[in-house]
Amino acid sequence: MEELTATNDLSNKGNKQTNKTGLLLVGFTGAVAVGLSVISAPFVLPAFRKFCLPYIPATNEQVRNVLTALKNNSQKGSRLADLGSGDGRIVIAAARDGFKSHGIELNSFLVLYSKISARLAGVSSHATFRRQDLWKANLHSYDNVVIFGVTQMMETLGGKMEKELKDGCLVAACRFPVPDWTPTRTIGEGIDTVWLYQMPQSLTPELNKDESVS
Repeated sequence: MEELTATNDLSNKGNKQTNKTGLLLVGFTGAVAVGLSVISAPFVLPAFRKFCLPYIPATNEQVRNVLTALKNNSQKGSRLADLGSGDGRIVIAAARDGFKSHGIELNSFLVLYSKISARLAGVSSHATFRRQDLWKANLHSYDNVVIFGVTQMMETLGGKMEKELKDGCLVAACRFPVPDWTPTRTIGEGIDTVWLYQMPQSLTPELNKDESVS
């Protein structure tokens, strides 16, 4: 009888231990799920917007092409906006090149990452970032605008820029051109192509094409 009682006690302890382990696993799984939801939300939610601007890091060649396109407009104090600045590499490179540059980015994690990168690069005073919807940003104060867009948004974005950008402002469009705009210059080829435009568009000169950048 004593042996039977001891066996039952061990069985009950084993069941309690199993239940505790199960609860811990459920709690851990739930915490991971919540954490992943919080982290992924800034990346997933933009896909539900009218225009999805995915995060695709610029290549080193693209960065060089953008800076080459805008180099004649990089005098001290020249203001630059990168629409959809991603990890901030264009903004930081532009700050190093003499621009007072600003990144507009919807993803809060990328904004934080960009701010840290700018501080580590020693250019945080000339490379700033803000979490903002680019469609709500006022662009009238900028001398240069950089955009890594998608085909579906370029026409609408072109209309916004026509209304807001001042005369003489340079626009560097990467990967896709702005429909119905006449570039003053194109640099690079393939996915690294940069189309350079000058505002207002109705007065831009004929195209001068550079196939590559040395």
